[in-house]
Amino acid sequence: MGKKPSIVLVHGAWGDGSHWSKLIPVLGAKGYRVSAVQNPLTSLADDIERTRRLVDMQEGPVLLVGHSYGGAVISGAGLAPQVVGLVYVAAFAPDEGEAVGALLGRHEQPPGAKAIRPDAHGFLWLDRKLYKESFCQDLGDDAALIMAAAQKPTAARCFEDTAGAPAWKQRPSWYQVSLEDHMIPPQTQQWMASRMQARKTVELAASHASLAAYPHELAALIDEAVTQL
Repeated sequence: MGKKPSIVLVHGAWGDGSHWSKLIPVLGAKGYRVSAVQNPLTSLADDIERTRRLVDMQEGPVLLVGHSYGGAVISGAGLAPQVVGLVYVAAFAPDEGEAVGALLGRHEQPPGAKAIRPDAHGFLWLDRKLYKESFCQDLGDDAALIMAAAQKPTAARCFEDTAGAPAWKQRPSWYQVSLEDHMIPPQTQQWMASRMQARKTVELAASHASLAAYPHELAALIDEAVTQL
């Protein structure tokens, strides 16, 4: 590919676009035009639509990068014609008719599940006292505190909504597995990467927040994906 694609970063549950704050400057220094979506986390359909709108605003080809639940979002939004590839970062990759919650049920509940707290409005939160050990145990205390304090609640239905036809069956895909993930079992990540026949799978000794702990390694995977487009 002659011209570098634009990069659209898609956050997961209990986060927003700021979760990519360590990766954005690394990609920018490499000459990429980077945008981070701010999804409402109100339903899978809502989040796919919001991501598609941002994709439509880009000039030329787009590489979608999704973290965690954001993987389910890029699996839907990635069907947009200008999307040329998908990078999954410790992310869900549901097939048609699957829900994120069902994928979590493939193995015993991960340790981080005990931190999930429902509110009276149908949204889920992570207990702030358990946020670091559940989500980002390899980050410093300040970084973990900021993530916990600024977390965005996620509608319970996001884990129940079933996916449509996935873009990973039509677009080349790459996957980063977090081997010390307390939110999505690493073996589930490895299985999803194998099922999608990812062109490359990178395993990192990372928490669920690999996007913040290993920005240079993720940038290298994105670089490699771009060279293969």
